[in-house]
Amino acid sequence: MGPGKSKGRRLPLLPLRGLLVYPSMVLHLDVGREKSVRALERAMVDDHMILLCSQSEVNIEEPTQEDIYRIGTIARVRQMLKLPNGTIRVLVEGVVRAEVLDYMPNEEFYEVMIKELPEQETDDSETDALMRTVLTQFENYINLSKKVTPETLAAVSDIDEPGRLADVITSHLSLKIRDKQDILETIDVRQRLEKLLDILHNEREVLELERKINQRVKKQMEKTQKEYYLREQMKAIQKELGDKEGRAGEVEELRSQLEEAGLPDKVKEKVEKEIDRLEKMPSTSAEGGVIRNYIDWLLSLPWRKGKDEGIELDLDKAEAILNDDHYGLDKPKERVLEYLAVQKLVQKLKGPILCLVGPPGVGKTSIARSIAKSLGRKFVRISLGGVRDEAEIRGHRRTYVGAMPGRIMQGMKTAGAMNPVFLLDEIDKMAMDFRGDPASALLEVLDPEQNSTFSDHFIEVPYDLSNVMFVTTANSLHNVPRPLLDRMEVLYIPGYTEIEKQQIAERYLLPKQKREHGLENDQLVVENEALQGIIREYTRESGVRNLEQQLAALCRKAAKQIVSKDHEGPITVDLAKVKEWLGPAKFRYGLAEQEDQIGAVTGLAWTEVGGDTLVIEVTVLPGSGKLTLTGKLGDVMKESAQAAFSYTRSRAAELKIEPDFHEKNDIHIHIPEGAIPKDGPSAGITMATALISALTNRPVSREVAMTGEITLRGRVLPIGGLKEKSLAAHRAGIRRVLLPKENERDLIDVPESIREEMTFVPVGHMDEVLQHALLPAADHAEGAASAQEQKAGTTVT
Repeated sequence: MGPGKSKGRRLPLLPLRGLLVYPSMVLHLDVGREKSVRALERAMVDDHMILLCSQSEVNIEEPTQEDIYRIGTIARVRQMLKLPNGTIRVLVEGVVRAEVLDYMPNEEFYEVMIKELPEQETDDSETDALMRTVLTQFENYINLSKKVTPETLAAVSDIDEPGRLADVITSHLSLKIRDKQDILETIDVRQRLEKLLDILHNEREVLELERKINQRVKKQMEKTQKEYYLREQMKAIQKELGDKEGRAGEVEELRSQLEEAGLPDKVKEKVEKEIDRLEKMPSTSAEGGVIRNYIDWLLSLPWRKGKDEGIELDLDKAEAILNDDHYGLDKPKERVLEYLAVQKLVQKLKGPILCLVGPPGVGKTSIARSIAKSLGRKFVRISLGGVRDEAEIRGHRRTYVGAMPGRIMQGMKTAGAMNPVFLLDEIDKMAMDFRGDPASALLEVLDPEQNSTFSDHFIEVPYDLSNVMFVTTANSLHNVPRPLLDRMEVLYIPGYTEIEKQQIAERYLLPKQKREHGLENDQLVVENEALQGIIREYTRESGVRNLEQQLAALCRKAAKQIVSKDHEGPITVDLAKVKEWLGPAKFRYGLAEQEDQIGAVTGLAWTEVGGDTLVIEVTVLPGSGKLTLTGKLGDVMKESAQAAFSYTRSRAAELKIEPDFHEKNDIHIHIPEGAIPKDGPSAGITMATALISALTNRPVSREVAMTGEITLRGRVLPIGGLKEKSLAAHRAGIRRVLLPKENERDLIDVPESIREEMTFVPVGHMDEVLQHALLPAADHAEGAASAQEQKAGTTVT
């Protein structure tokens, strides 16, 4: 067919899916679509010629003109066979390239106007060189690929037409339709050969990569099969030797656990090395047990769970949890909510180290538990009371018999996650001796900059503690080393007021004790007056632990009456019943002194269990000027007494005291409850007031209590623990407290209910103290009287 003869020729079109036919190609096609079948039928009626064009997308069932490539191949239909399933199988032979000029209007099948694109005859040395290169590259391709047979190369080598050579080689390559179409659309023979050369080069590179990968996989497979075979042999040998259990089963189990554990790479490497060591050891070896224990520990620790978890929490819900569990404690609750809010915003925060400091029974441990509940995290508690050995924190080296990790790693194993709330209870009760200093070992644990790589002597692999929220508790910070204290954020939890204790007893303690003693809520009713009586006359504490014990005693008495059927209906406990069941009052509620006394002053003291009142007594006796101090006083308190004495001597004239009183009189300063050690400077103004009262014969107001350090010039210096001291004064029924002027700023910490009921008088000098405390001189026959009574004991620090 000449080119002129075929211009504008009409032919039926058969769209091909996932297939492309080049000129001179002979192949079978299965035709099933209605339009395609009708196009074939038209071709058979005419001259057996049909245009074959490929679809750009395979999955299109009804292609439009845009979905069919414009250049295809005119083919002759050589055979046509109907299959039983309705599909027609045809044998076609590609004849020449052709371009679709236009689609004819035909509803039954695709009919197009075409233009033939015959091969251009080229015969030059460059084309010959290209043909040879293409054949060489195709030969390399065949050597690498298993998909093309060597016979194909022989058949292709005989082709001397460059265009046909390119077409035939392309038809044998595993290419995408788009790339095959690109070769079909390249009419220029030289360009076609160059494109084919590029394709062959790329395909060869891909095949070489595939071969390398396959070899690597094969080697790995061979190694795995070899290991499996050897292990099976080992099992068989052990079975024959009678070693039924052996190491093999144990090692297999550990290996499967390791695969499931999902450990970090470094830890996994360490465990694999230890498993290999274990495998080589005889089952009778003692060291095998040590290695097995070590592997078990590494596998049981949480290495990923809970790490860098985002925070999805409801702040209102967290606040509700904290309020439900605790009454008061506003500052600790606020700090916890601030932490939660910040963590929710940044989604990753180094765990803060909170230190809750306060007297026993105020809820330090339980607030840590509530923090965990509000965070939705695991809670772990370890007690450090009495811990002396550094290995308790850091663990023992594996070389020791019975070695094990420290309490920190044990706690992490218990938590099962990397982000628990970890309570270190009683951090002030640790001690140091020849076995090391556990407080210093905690420095790394509680340092946010270091604890991401905490090193336990037993575990050896660095462990990340930066996601843990550490909470520590202490009654006092005196025994906590300064470097450790610097790493913690201290939250003081002071004692409760009487009103708060009553609320806590009603809301939490009494219902809890009823449940624990098997009492229904309506079986025992405790009146408010009875609760108040227990708080005032049966307990004297900052917390509520003793109060809970007294309520437990009431519940036991009630349970006994109910079981013995001595009482019908609900049991109501009033004040009279409290005295009957709990016995006489243990403490006297009210003023320390019943009347104004000379030489007796009520002081305020801070102790580890909260605040308390104490009476300081001074007696002036004829003598030679000796100063006697009794009441088991510490050095600082003795020095305060000396300072008060010297101040009084220096101001004798202004105070209308005989200038030589110190030569004619002996002075005895005593603080009752002599068995209890007392120390600290804060009783300075109290001792000075008592001394001046005794020497001037002026009584001290029983409604006044005071605290403050004194200087030789009579200045009043600030003290600590003002809130606890204020609560103690309130418990004692005192309504007027003298405090150093510089402590006036601390009044914000005193509960508002206490501030409303009491008068706080800031003083800067002893003159102001005397003005508020001393009453005009009275005619007391006994002179400077000693104090009458005193409330329960206290310790001044």
